[in-house]
Amino acid sequence: MRLNVYLQRAGIGSRREAERLVESGVVTVNGQQATVTTAVEDGDVVAVDGKTVGVETAPLPRIYKYHKPVGVIITARDHEGRKTLYEALAELPEAKGMPRVMPVGRLDLNSEGLLLLTTDGGLAQTLMSPKTELRREYHVRVFGGLSEKQLEQFRKGVTVDGVWYRGAEVELLKTGDTGKNRWYKVVLREGKNREIRRIFNYFGCEVNRLLRVQYGPFTLGDMPKHALVEVPAREVEALIEELKARG
Repeated sequence: MRLNVYLQRAGIGSRREAERLVESGVVTVNGQQATVTTAVEDGDVVAVDGKTVGVETAPLPRIYKYHKPVGVIITARDHEGRKTLYEALAELPEAKGMPRVMPVGRLDLNSEGLLLLTTDGGLAQTLMSPKTELRREYHVRVFGGLSEKQLEQFRKGVTVDGVWYRGAEVELLKTGDTGKNRWYKVVLREGKNREIRRIFNYFGCEVNRLLRVQYGPFTLGDMPKHALVEVPAREVEALIEELKARG
């Protein structure tokens, strides 16, 4: 295993931060000063500033749920002056003293709903990995509607502009009063960039609202927009055990 990956899993920081620590000369493997190319094998003893570290010594990751509103972009900075995730979080009193976090996946500028944030980069990558097949549920309002044939295509998977989108759960929730708009529930097990919008557009429908209501075991519930809550430690532990069981 690469040393920076091992350090990340041990809760030392991101892979880039781990590399900086190694370059500073404070990391040893089996008592020898490590370099960025040092590999870690089973049984090796890794230490930072003389303190042994490992996966078993890593602090429990922290996870937060944030109800992202429309108009917030999931990035650290934006050259067009749009409000970034971190600027939005800085507005919240409950985010004062919050540790450094990273988003789990993305919601584009015009999408809203549940966004998970975590202190652990490795956990974030695992939660986003298609291999874990975590449930991602969206409620989507579209102008237009899908025929039964199109619903079946949606469920089996489609190729749009050369990109294959695997099958998803999709069902009609309700039709608007005028009959021009319809709400659909869509459940993905992986998420590609703007996948839902592109598939509906492929079928001749225009998405005019997209709300994520679930990611893995976590749900949006009745959280108001721009609200932030920390997931209880027992739920984080349960998630980690579930991910281990998934392999």
